[in-house]
Amino acid sequence: MIKLYYHPSPNPAKIALFLEEAGLPYEMVPVDTRKGDQFKPEFLDINPNAKTPALTDGDVTVFDSNAILLYLAEKTGQFLPEDTPKARGEMLSWLMFVATGIGPYCGQAVHFSRFAPEKLPYAINRYAREAERHWGIVNDLLAGRRYMLGDRYTLVDMSIWGWATRLSFAIGDSWPEMFPHVKRHLDEISARPAAQRAVALKDQFAFKTDFDAEARKFLFPQNAHLAG
Repeated sequence: MIKLYYHPSPNPAKIALFLEEAGLPYEMVPVDTRKGDQFKPEFLDINPNAKTPALTDGDVTVFDSNAILLYLAEKTGQFLPEDTPKARGEMLSWLMFVATGIGPYCGQAVHFSRFAPEKLPYAINRYAREAERHWGIVNDLLAGRRYMLGDRYTLVDMSIWGWATRLSFAIGDSWPEMFPHVKRHLDEISARPAAQRAVALKDQFAFKTDFDAEARKFLFPQNAHLAG
């Protein structure tokens, strides 16, 4: 049985969407990151990086959301592009673009604008503008195609969707005007029954929502002492 180690945040959402789309049986294991579940030994044995999501499948362990998506797609043969070197190269490029660009820059934009104890204009501007630049690249791509890899709905669309659901939080409420093609892509995927089921998964568990001293300690352990 597949086990998904889950928190209601962008990266686990991608995996929940894939599992729901593929109709795979799986068990949800909640990881409440604001309570420090990610640092428990049993989770660190699965993901030494102490981040969600993680996935186990029998004796297989996979962490990092894009690695999990690729594992599941290759395991099932679903939501992959055409089986050609050209298509696979494009798929891997965009998956890594999300992993090294979209995710980190959105995450840092949110951190410095909303959570950092000291509001540093340089850091806020640096990450906000880079997040916008990355989404502008996606928007330009989607201006000329329905999905990230063309006419076929794939794991890359799921990877983008996870972060696009949080664009208001990362960039601001004006983002649909900035990136109308991303908005169209988000709306189409979010209307899928599997996406609606994936979004509803968070309601199965009572995750901590308060951003208090305990949450800061677990989310930003290297810098928690700077909050005073």
